[in-house]
Amino acid sequence: MPVSQFGYLGIGVSDVHKWEQFATEILGMEVTERANDGTVYLRMDEYHHRIALVPNGKDDMAYVGWQVPNRKEYEEIKAKLLQAGVEYVPGTPEEIKNRHVSDMVKFDVSGIPMEVYIGPHVLFERPFKPGRPITGFKTGSLGLGHVGLNPQDPKDFARVAQILQECLGFLPSDAGADGTERFFHCNGREHTAVVGNRPSKKRIGHFMVELDSIDDVGRAYDLADEKGIWINQRLGRHTNDHMISFYMETPSGFGIEYGWGGRLIDDKEWQVTKHDQFSMWGHRRPEKPKTKEEEAAVRKFLTSSSTPQTAQPTSR
Repeated sequence: MPVSQFGYLGIGVSDVHKWEQFATEILGMEVTERANDGTVYLRMDEYHHRIALVPNGKDDMAYVGWQVPNRKEYEEIKAKLLQAGVEYVPGTPEEIKNRHVSDMVKFDVSGIPMEVYIGPHVLFERPFKPGRPITGFKTGSLGLGHVGLNPQDPKDFARVAQILQECLGFLPSDAGADGTERFFHCNGREHTAVVGNRPSKKRIGHFMVELDSIDDVGRAYDLADEKGIWINQRLGRHTNDHMISFYMETPSGFGIEYGWGGRLIDDKEWQVTKHDQFSMWGHRRPEKPKTKEEEAAVRKFLTSSSTPQTAQPTSR
């Protein structure tokens, strides 16, 4: 497949400190560095970063990065984008440096800012040091995890799915029976992209990270509960990818799925399916706090004075 993985995610944030605290103390990520332009890089594995916090105040997706394995596939994708009527813009030297890649192009599909790149910056000589004790994230050739994409106009639902498949090489995995979501894969992970057609103010619905141990997930659940992080879907197991996970609200107001045990698929045997239920069990949605006092209690952790990890500013 042309796109080999979901390589990185840029998140526009209004409060970098809250995000650093959430990412390191709850999720277990590592702050790699803080650039002079204010970007904060979060590490999950040997890659320089998987998440970039961009201090633009938007609290939404800034960009999603699709990794391509080589120059040949990269050039073919660019040609297919033009054939499909999608105009791309080459990354500037500053943007390429900011993303820590060898080359990239960027384009927009119904308000969703996408980037295709080659040559990610890896740091095998500098082992990943999680922000809290975890066994690690399941990434490698499977990529960061998966991401939910919300077209600016729900009518563009089919257009986004078309670009993913015809230009980027994604294959369909499954779909909800009500037609509101379609799931696509680009490697062995059951799905890497989810396209929704419900109206949304944000371009990102949620993103998922997978852990190497169910105990990592369980401890994060307890920790989030203890620290007042809003758990908007309790522990459960999904019908399609069989992931055991829970969802919590990020400091930007959208969700993150924190899970373990997602199934891997083989395209030689995989058959596209549809499903009636979101989950086999669990993923129940607790009632949202209604009063300002309840909301303040829920957000107590994110407004605490905990000191984030330190990293030396660089010119990147």
